[in-house]
Amino acid sequence: MSFSFLDSSPREESNAEKYTLRERLFGTEDVLPVWVADMDIDTPDFVIDAVKKRLEHPVLGYEDFPKSAFLAQIQWMQKEHGVVFDVEDMFYSHSVVASMNAVIEAFSERGEKVIVQTPVYPPFFHSVSEHKRELLKNPLKRSACGKYSFDIEDLKSKIDEKTKLLLLCSPHNPVGRVWRKEELEEILQICLEHNIVVFSDEIHCDLSYAPNKHIPFASLSDKARDITITALGVGKTFNMAGFAVSSVAIPNKELRDKFAEVYKKIHFAQGSVFGHVGFESAYKNGRAWLGELKVHLRGNYEMLQELCQRFPHALQLTPIEATYLAWLDCRGMGLKDKELRDFFVKEAKLGLNAGLSFGREGSGFMRLNFAVSRVKMSQVIRQLEKALEKRAGK
Repeated sequence: MSFSFLDSSPREESNAEKYTLRERLFGTEDVLPVWVADMDIDTPDFVIDAVKKRLEHPVLGYEDFPKSAFLAQIQWMQKEHGVVFDVEDMFYSHSVVASMNAVIEAFSERGEKVIVQTPVYPPFFHSVSEHKRELLKNPLKRSACGKYSFDIEDLKSKIDEKTKLLLLCSPHNPVGRVWRKEELEEILQICLEHNIVVFSDEIHCDLSYAPNKHIPFASLSDKARDITITALGVGKTFNMAGFAVSSVAIPNKELRDKFAEVYKKIHFAQGSVFGHVGFESAYKNGRAWLGELKVHLRGNYEMLQELCQRFPHALQLTPIEATYLAWLDCRGMGLKDKELRDFFVKEAKLGLNAGLSFGREGSGFMRLNFAVSRVKMSQVIRQLEKALEKRAGK
């Protein structure tokens, strides 16, 4: 079976967040939004068909999260990523951010330290601050060619007895890294030495590009399994963010019981009946679709790469190994962060995420979501090219 990503259904009138918030975020509706991390690509038919099938039953009452759905995810993770979870390890969650907040509450106390590795998805540091924990920043290192890595020496120098939790983004949003086994093992060793629990956000794990291979943190060793809480889900992989369904895997019973105490207080419940069937169908039927999606996404990235190569003094594209989020180094344009944002909004008419929102290490950068149809990606390229040509001609 072949799938087409040439065009996609219009979302302007569908209450899609990236469109309804344009005026509030960018001061105008005259922007093509390429910011929030969902896709302007149709959710696959095998997910939609599962929802239609469920609607044949006219009662939409409370339902428990089905064991069969967790089993479908467990089998997927074992086959695709080599990590083994059991059904009793699994919790339903409506989002990774909700899971992360529950983990912060469960495994640290007010005033204790939580490690984040910036630049990173903003809820990582906002969640820590909102829970009155101390934010311990361990910024990533950036090489001359734009590739990021862990700063192990910096991490070692900052950890003390108050450090209780590390929030790992793997693959990394926004810098697009797939962490190598040896890199993760360095993090593991430090966390084992200091009794630090690891919350591993692996929501983008299925969106890595060959030859890169995602390594689940819990798969490193039995000791790694014992300190790891893994956040997973279908939202990014199959464009199902609107289903509000994800999962948390905790193999260690002591950690699982501690997480469950907070989980029950919050009352996560079990999600929607449509999330249940969509989740299960995605994992059972999605392999071929995902393979073709990644070919398409890689093609979109290469279009952006070619554009950046034509304007090397203005834009440098960070090498990508996973995700559909391009991390653009715009420092060559010589603009302050507000001026940079204005360039994209007012001149290119594109709505991107400002790099500064990912931490001060993101100053001078912008994040562009290239998970769009080929038609829309061509439009993005045309608008950005025109703005860059105009600026170069000044």
